[in-house]
Amino acid sequence: MNAHELRVSPPAPPLRDHLPFGEPEGAPDRIEVTSRWFERGGRPWFPITGEIHYSRIPRERWSEVLGHARAGGLDSVATYVFWAAHEPEPGRFDWSGNLDLRAFIELAGAHGLDVIVRMGPWGHGEYRYGGFPDWLIAQGLATRTNDPAYLGLVRPLYAQIIAQIKGLTHAEGGPVIGAQVDNELYDQPDHLATLREIAEELGLRVPIWTATGWGGAQVPETLLPLYSAYSEGFWEDETVEWPAFAPFHFRYSEVRDDLTVGADLREALDGIATESAEPLKHDDRTPFATCELGGGMHVAYHRRPLVSPEDVANLALAKIGSGSAWQGYYMYAGGTQRTGAHGTEQESHATGYPNDVPALTYDFHAPIGEHGQIRPHHHYLRRHHLWLHEEGHRIAAMESIVGGGGDDPDELRWAVRSDGKSGYLFATTYQPPKRPIAAQPGVQFTVRFDGVAGDDGSVTVPTSPVDLPAGVSVAWPLRYALTEGLELRSATAQLLTRMDDLVVLAATDGVPVEIVLGDGTIVDLPVPPGPECFVDLDGVRLLILDDASANRLYKLPFAGRDRLVLADAPVYAEDGDLVVHPDAEHTAIAILPAPDGLEARGARLEPTGGTDWAAWTLTADDAGPMPVQVDPSPGPATAPEPRRGGPMERLSAPTDYTGAATVHVDVADFGDADRALLRLDWTGDTGRAYIGAAFVSDHFWHGRVWDIDLTPHREAVAEHGVRLELLPWRRATGVWVDPTVRGVQDGIAIDSATIVRVAKIRLSAAGER
Repeated sequence: MNAHELRVSPPAPPLRDHLPFGEPEGAPDRIEVTSRWFERGGRPWFPITGEIHYSRIPRERWSEVLGHARAGGLDSVATYVFWAAHEPEPGRFDWSGNLDLRAFIELAGAHGLDVIVRMGPWGHGEYRYGGFPDWLIAQGLATRTNDPAYLGLVRPLYAQIIAQIKGLTHAEGGPVIGAQVDNELYDQPDHLATLREIAEELGLRVPIWTATGWGGAQVPETLLPLYSAYSEGFWEDETVEWPAFAPFHFRYSEVRDDLTVGADLREALDGIATESAEPLKHDDRTPFATCELGGGMHVAYHRRPLVSPEDVANLALAKIGSGSAWQGYYMYAGGTQRTGAHGTEQESHATGYPNDVPALTYDFHAPIGEHGQIRPHHHYLRRHHLWLHEEGHRIAAMESIVGGGGDDPDELRWAVRSDGKSGYLFATTYQPPKRPIAAQPGVQFTVRFDGVAGDDGSVTVPTSPVDLPAGVSVAWPLRYALTEGLELRSATAQLLTRMDDLVVLAATDGVPVEIVLGDGTIVDLPVPPGPECFVDLDGVRLLILDDASANRLYKLPFAGRDRLVLADAPVYAEDGDLVVHPDAEHTAIAILPAPDGLEARGARLEPTGGTDWAAWTLTADDAGPMPVQVDPSPGPATAPEPRRGGPMERLSAPTDYTGAATVHVDVADFGDADRALLRLDWTGDTGRAYIGAAFVSDHFWHGRVWDIDLTPHREAVAEHGVRLELLPWRRATGVWVDPTVRGVQDGIAIDSATIVRVAKIRLSAAGER
């Protein structure tokens, strides 16, 4: 039998009042920072943040993206302020259009989201020169130091940013709760401290000041170090099959740092080798906080990772099991690189960057894609976030203790996060498919809570051993209070959320659900897990969803109260309505408790009955796929000779498209669809898309479809169609792609072309219940 035991004690109280963060006593909704967690309004708080770049998203789509982010369970967003975008010429600042930082912050606040402003001056995000304007580079200053000439240019930038934020800080009743200075600066702690001093001298007051702490960075005590965790990296060499740092992030560990994230940039631009950095460390003075858990992964020309939704979700859950007190994702929503006086503003070999990245797309395969596509990991992560919204105030104060698991893939990886009396048991058999780990047969755990007297302090879960399938991660509740007098002693299902007297749990495919109450009673499920699997107990009701239904579950404010929503299409709340974005003609939606009535704009609404849930089918005539005729084997095409460049002599992206295959795509009218994407399932090397003379999209093939947003170009598309310039795949070039797609033949092949039509449906309540 695969039996494991662990004894947990109540954690020691955290250190307080030792850090220069937080707000004074008596402040409304006071934010504090202890050595182990954050507090808000007098109780522990578990922030959930996603990176969204306002300047890379059309302003008219901000509300949609922020709405999806809030519906996905974020309580805050972080955003880079790119200096080059806002001060393209010395002294001329631009805050208009989708550069309107103030409007973005106000809209985030309207969606119930706080904001962390990543102020720079140096940012990155694969922006040209890290966001430094070309005119600054031309001056040859000692940037990112306390050189007076450099600081003399930083002050006006900070003054402008702070003017945009005026009246919107947390102390002023606004959403701005934090600021980051610079980014990935490893050896200039005095400069980082000076940047905060300058911002405060200019009037900025926020409760949380941060700096990126990975890579052994030297962070001054006046800034809170935040960490990262990625499952892949486009910044690795094309000879690296899987980065050495990646396996560590799928195990449980209190170690926060990763020396290798961005190590190529550190070495190429700053001359700091990884070997000279400090070793991985655990900090007893600051909470375990992250700002860059990989929400996906960008691609470079030489290396094109294929990070899956499962990679993202399992890594994120591993960090919660490891003790994270702040989940921060990079990216949470993709975007498009800006275009300026020098053309597109991406980083490249031409700017001294080690990697050539696409000229336009910054999709990052994020939970929300470049054009608003909602990916599976948006749903997977929402499950974590529903749980953290419900239990985060308890989980944040719980200590993580690793029960087992390390480098050996055959050893079970598990941990317990506990307050000494109750907690959550984490276990995982997940690692990305390029190096999977095996199932664990006959698993059983016994956890002894030292904070509980007698036999009640020992919990064995499950009561009989179960097999833990390969490729899953679980977080099982232990001694969870269902009501004041009723305890859920253990469950082999994960807590999702609760609402009034309803507690919602989710089963894991391949793991039998066992519900054990405090007196040892094992609860029988009336039906298999699913939307109708309700269990009535004394003073409380359980709903045990199956895995697929849990991925469809939202908790949203609607018709005067929070309600559970099961939807086949992405949905969010806005101005009292539910907004649904289906990409199929028919969409099922169910609401619990049901409003007295439902009205739809943009679709026909048909009730489909239901007992506990009220259910409807939405029919949207302007949603659904439209196949497009295209030559499946365009040609002839000739690839240019491979080139290398940049400080690390990596493969350079082709700029010569004279030998490209040209494909013309005629696009029929896509009706009144809210959004229309041309989706290409193809293989090749790189591609560019034009509508008329306008360069609208590019793609480094890496095994995923290429989505081209046609919506902003309706009239031009009707007149010109879409022109594709495609270069052929040539294995001999040496580009790294994932093993699962590596076997493609040289050349170009287009398997399909489809117009994906996405509708926008607004659902309003006719009454309240």
